[in-house]
Amino acid sequence: MLLYERYKKEIVPRLMKELGYKNVMQAPKVEKVVINMGVGKHDDPKVLEGAVANLAQLAGQRPVITRAKRSVSDFKIRKGDAIGCMVTLRGVRAYEFLNKLFNVVLPGIRDFKGLSPDSFDGRGNYSLGITEQLVFPEVSYDDVVQIQGMNITIVTTAETDREAQALLAASGCPFRKD
Repeated sequence: MLLYERYKKEIVPRLMKELGYKNVMQAPKVEKVVINMGVGKHDDPKVLEGAVANLAQLAGQRPVITRAKRSVSDFKIRKGDAIGCMVTLRGVRAYEFLNKLFNVVLPGIRDFKGLSPDSFDGRGNYSLGITEQLVFPEVSYDDVVQIQGMNITIVTTAETDREAQALLAASGCPFRKD
C-alpha cells in the first residue's frame, strides 16, 4: 500500500487518538520535502550537471539550480555562481520519497542506528543529512561524477516537535532509541 493511502486510512486515526484531536483536519501531515545538494567545486560544470542528473533520478522531477546570493572571496565564489541544486516534492511524490527513504535507503546505510530525535527545529520540521547519493537504489556508481551529500528537510503542518515526531514515527521513520 502506498504511504499516502496508509496515511489517510491508518496514520490519521492513530494520530487523532494519540494526540487527542477531535477533527481530522487537526492531524499533522507532510507539507513538502526539500532535497538540497551543494556542489563543492563550483568552477567545474560537469560536477553540477552530475548532481542535477542524480537528484532528478532519485526525486523523480527536475531540480532547480541554486545560485550564490553574495560573493565570498575566501571560497572564490561570486554573486550569481551556480553552487548547488534543490528539488521540492509535494503531495503523493513527497510521501513516496519518504517511504523509500525510511524503508530502503536509511536501513541500507552501514552502521545505521537510527535518526536523531533532536533534529527538529521547534516548529515541527525535521532535517537530516546523507553523506553520499550512492545509498539510493536509482543512482548507479557509473552515473556519479563526484560523490556528494545532501540535506533533506521534511516540512510538516505540525505545530510542535512532539506532533511531528508522532507523524514521522507512524510513517515509519526509524528514530534512534536512546
